[in-house]
Amino acid sequence: MAKKETYKIILSGGGTGGHIYPAIAIANELKSRFPDAEFLFVGAKGRMEMEKVPQAGYKIEGLWISGIQRKLTLKNLSFPLKVVSSLWKARKIVKSFKPDIAIGTGGFASGPLLHVAASKGIPTLIQEQNSFPGITNKLLAKKAHKICVAYDNLERFFPKDKMVKTGNPVRQGLLDVETKTLEAKDFFGLKHGKYTLLVIGGSLGSRRINELIEKELDFFDTQNVQIIWQCGKLYYQQYKIYNNTKNVQVFEFLNNMDFAYAAADLVISRAGASSVSELCIVGKPVIFIPSPNVAEDHQAKNAMAIVDKNAAMIIKEEDLDADFENKFSQLVASPDRQKELGKNIKQLALVNATKDIADEVEKLLEEQK
Repeated sequence: MAKKETYKIILSGGGTGGHIYPAIAIANELKSRFPDAEFLFVGAKGRMEMEKVPQAGYKIEGLWISGIQRKLTLKNLSFPLKVVSSLWKARKIVKSFKPDIAIGTGGFASGPLLHVAASKGIPTLIQEQNSFPGITNKLLAKKAHKICVAYDNLERFFPKDKMVKTGNPVRQGLLDVETKTLEAKDFFGLKHGKYTLLVIGGSLGSRRINELIEKELDFFDTQNVQIIWQCGKLYYQQYKIYNNTKNVQVFEFLNNMDFAYAAADLVISRAGASSVSELCIVGKPVIFIPSPNVAEDHQAKNAMAIVDKNAAMIIKEEDLDADFENKFSQLVASPDRQKELGKNIKQLALVNATKDIADEVEKLLEEQK
């Protein structure tokens, strides 16, 4: 039930879809509870949140911030300057907007913003999507009032008394994909009764996964598989030549993720936190190919948390050439194994994550009163 409260709510997170979409999902849930509330997002200039957040109907301010590179590079020389600049701008934003609460979903921009909010006594909630937290959230945890997590065993990183396991917010349309299969196959112009593979490499795309799919197109043909291939913004120009050839459809970005999941019999995916959470809800068999180029190797850890429960398969990038065709053909040939993986991954889903996080936000707002 909507409440007549004029709260001011600030949200920060970005860099990738994995940080942006959870923030938008939380904002949408809070907006349905508090239609009179005012929302402001804070992101990193030049990153995808500056485009995606306004598309979702929210105002956003950009900070001049980026992550520190893990290898020696000249880009790191500007890092201290960016931190100082972002803290200064975050102070200005907090001072003029006067938020009642600050919510961070990870990514560069949430660091300065939540640090400033906490130092001014504003209640802060952070949402950690991964099984292995990033550096930003580890630093923010000390002053955060509440930490919403998606995995067990995070006590070694965060104070236990502040943690609540909620899961990761996901797009609402994914909760009933099993009812949309026929409609979804028609939407993509797919053949009914033909085995469908969905390939997703994250919002920007994955070079290694794209190279694999290109190399294996003839192999997929021998397996009688049709493919929905989201190659990502950075790679679309390179791979669009394969669109509508050999039962392949190539997309820069999939706006209808519910239909993409509904049409699929099998998914090949990176193991970013949002993707993992969505795939648990969708309940399809998955082969994870974790990105090795992420902080603390957290994608491999996310994937193994699922694989260890016999709920997905994993192939590391370095093993793709040796193992992929063998593992893929074995899985496609075994409906029982597919069913087992789909059933087991669905049991790990936390479907009420968005509502549960919004409940925690509401509690903090009530306490402030």
